[in-house]
Amino acid sequence: MLLSIKNLSVSLDGKELLKDINLDIAANARHLLYGQNGSGKTSLVQTIAGNPDYRTTAGKIIFEKHNFTDMAADERARKGLFLGAQHVPEIPGLSVTSFLKHSMAAHYPKLTAGEFFKKLATARDRISIPESWLTRSINTGFSGGERKRLMFMHLILVRPKLAILDEPDSGVDNDTQKLFAEIIAEMNQNGTAFLVISHQEKFTKIFNPTATTTLSGGKIVV
Repeated sequence: MLLSIKNLSVSLDGKELLKDINLDIAANARHLLYGQNGSGKTSLVQTIAGNPDYRTTAGKIIFEKHNFTDMAADERARKGLFLGAQHVPEIPGLSVTSFLKHSMAAHYPKLTAGEFFKKLATARDRISIPESWLTRSINTGFSGGERKRLMFMHLILVRPKLAILDEPDSGVDNDTQKLFAEIIAEMNQNGTAFLVISHQEKFTKIFNPTATTTLSGGKIVV
């Protein structure tokens, strides 16, 4: 298994959010995480990604052969984990190009500037992002749909082993949902596994998950 979660319990500010979670994500999977609002989906993906606000009180998270349970978020990312969060911050003064360049340098230290800009152009074309966006500050003044496009461009560049996407379909039109599903399928065929949170049946159908896990009240029910 690419990711194995064993008997995981998690709390936030002293309140238990997840109880005894057991979940396996296979390599090349397209795994759907489903549940009503407040069921624990975002808490689970934030815990997997290493958000320090979420405290693991029991269990462990294993990614390949690495124990992620107490590992810092940046270390998890360098080992192949990507989180496309539902809500992302604005970062005034940091351009899209600078952010992506620093991110790629962390993942691919030997990547030259020429190689980076070539990959950036390819990713920008695939996700249909105007060149003018590259000089704008990260997420500042961007709509929800534009932020999701930036997230997918980042995803295409990094090409992680596991991409966790928290409601990538929210705030985007039907054509963009279809584009996102196509990119997921392409990357999945090339070795990236996906764990996706979605409430929209239409997107779920075109995303075509290989497995589904349902959360309710901080516990797995299916």
